[in-house]
Amino acid sequence: MAEPLIRNVYPSLAGKRVIVSGGAAGIGEAIVEGFARQGAAVAFVDIDKAAGQSVAFRLVDAFVPPVFYACDISDCDRYVQTIGQISDSLGGCDVLVNNAANDDRHSVGNVTGQYWDERMAVNLKHQFFAAQAVIPAMTAAGGGSIVNMGSISWHLGLQDLAIYQTAKAAIEGLTRSLARDLGRHNIRVNTIVPGNVQTPRQQKWYTPEGEAEIVAAQCLDGRILPADIAAMAMFLASDDARFCTAHAYWVDAGWR
Repeated sequence: MAEPLIRNVYPSLAGKRVIVSGGAAGIGEAIVEGFARQGAAVAFVDIDKAAGQSVAFRLVDAFVPPVFYACDISDCDRYVQTIGQISDSLGGCDVLVNNAANDDRHSVGNVTGQYWDERMAVNLKHQFFAAQAVIPAMTAAGGGSIVNMGSISWHLGLQDLAIYQTAKAAIEGLTRSLARDLGRHNIRVNTIVPGNVQTPRQQKWYTPEGEAEIVAAQCLDGRILPADIAAMAMFLASDDARFCTAHAYWVDAGWR
């Protein structure tokens, strides 16, 4: 299946100042490209410096070329400082997409306290503190949109993902809490719940037979692609979704 082209144009996204974490590959890369093609000013962070630079170079023809910042989001203090630098550079922040995560498999018996802390840092903690960091800029701008990336995995109870799924379940609770606390500032907060998305990383976990089983379990045929998730992120960030907040939006082809 070919990567779908951008199908909708959201005039309200043109000129928006967007920060994306984990934007150098997979879903994050599609989100960066989607917003950049809408005319938004996008800055994205990733731990993979070479991949991030490659994405920025590939999108240099965008109306406002996206800017890459190398950063390990699990180093929360450094990440918050980087968000401050980005916000200063962009002149504020209208949209935050908390995309970065790591779904390495792990057995319950092998989890240590250090591993727990590392996984929570890369999958949950950064989402809260990134949101906290952009609140002043969004409030000053009269509002904004925070899009958190969840996961279908904990809804399905998949194997060997206990810590990852704990973090992803918490994100939906975090989303509802932030939406309530920030709503009077016109800051909307939502979660995207992707199904199994066909990215190079995911393909390393699944054989062709395994992918066929996933499609068979979906209501719809075909594989979900990163651009499908980016499409939802752009909608939720746009003025078209001005009364969408505190909820989880599924892009899973009915895989439940």
